[in-house]
Amino acid sequence: MTGDEGPMKGKVVVITGGNAGIGKEAAVGLARVGATVVITSRNPERGQAALDDVRERSGSTDVSVMDLDLASFASIRRFAADFLDRSDRLDVLLNNAGGILSARTETEEGFESTFGINHLGHFLLTQLLLDRLESNPGGARVVNVSSVAHKGARKGLDFDDLQSRHRYAAMNVYSKSKLANIYFTRELARRVGEGVTANALHPGYVRSEFGRSGDLSWLFAFGNRLGSPFAISSEKGARTSIYLASSPEVEGVTGGYFYKCAPASISAAAQDDATARRLWDASEQLVASAG
Repeated sequence: MTGDEGPMKGKVVVITGGNAGIGKEAAVGLARVGATVVITSRNPERGQAALDDVRERSGSTDVSVMDLDLASFASIRRFAADFLDRSDRLDVLLNNAGGILSARTETEEGFESTFGINHLGHFLLTQLLLDRLESNPGGARVVNVSSVAHKGARKGLDFDDLQSRHRYAAMNVYSKSKLANIYFTRELARRVGEGVTANALHPGYVRSEFGRSGDLSWLFAFGNRLGSPFAISSEKGARTSIYLASSPEVEGVTGGYFYKCAPASISAAAQDDATARRLWDASEQLVASAG
């Protein structure tokens, strides 16, 4: 099957962080089945290199790259405005980008970076694109890449310290951001207009560039390398993202969490819908406070 006759022909997909890892593999897979794919990158050179690779491997020229830095609300707003000006439809928003940082840093607006990028940035981006998703003929999908690491946040979120100012431990903060992804997914599914679905996923333990670009301390990086023989490829890690973005099997399915293209269990903390609503409200307030 070529992209010209694929099941996603005519559909527009935005993939954050589509310049590397599972995001790039999802771009290749969705472009192969006909989608018009927009990948984002915070680094223009890496974005262009990824664009060339995705086009070559997918056999599709209907792929483009746009600048987006999720650590900057100005960049997010600029991207959203540019995209809405370019495209009159959006079928799938794949919120894929994310990271883990060994030391506490802050985004342009002063939010803790892991929480700011993994959750708040995607929260704002989705809000800015929501009208286009809701008005899309035939419905639309939001797919959020979470992680089984959300289960590490056993006590849930600390609303008195969402910015991890009092105590910062990389894996704990990352786990909370992935829990936030699930809360966001479930609450979005509850609030969004009919025809738009929202689902989250765990891609698996993936052998990719995640945590290897100076984001982690040498100890974490060394641990990642030790574990790499047990990891799956980025191509395999992207399969559930592609499934949720394109499969007719999940048409109308919303508020779920998937692993290996099948429903999976979430932690007890992640099932707390009152906390999901509280995080939504807190996120709105944080975005508003940044102007």
